[in-house]
Amino acid sequence: QVPLVESGGGLVQAGGSLRLSCAASGRTFSWYAMGWFRQAPGKEREFVAAISTSGGNTYYADSVKGRFTGSRDNAKNTVYLQMNNLKPEDRAVYYCAAKNVYSTGSDYLTTQRKDYDYWGQGTQVTVSS
Repeated sequence: QVPLVESGGGLVQAGGSLRLSCAASGRTFSWYAMGWFRQAPGKEREFVAAISTSGGNTYYADSVKGRFTGSRDNAKNTVYLQMNNLKPEDRAVYYCAAKNVYSTGSDYLTTQRKDYDYWGQGTQVTVSS
């Protein structure tokens, strides 16, 4: 088990910024490829960003590319999602997810929910227009 705890959500005006954090427990955090997903009311959970084990490889949904940046600090067992120029359509509950790839130097990324092993409880992001 890899408990994941998201934080950093809140209410922000359109054009503003937030930084989400996802803290993990355990000694093998650097073995995990990480992902960020979001779920808006009445919609399915969708992919936002993926970060490889070292953080050197990232991938983003088209809807957030150029505005959101994923990163990680393996020494702190934490992954981040910096969200800039937020739009009302970014309003959702944001979840982090972890997939064990059993390697610290993997470039592995996945956008598929089914591929992730562990999920956090989510943090709400609301953007006012």
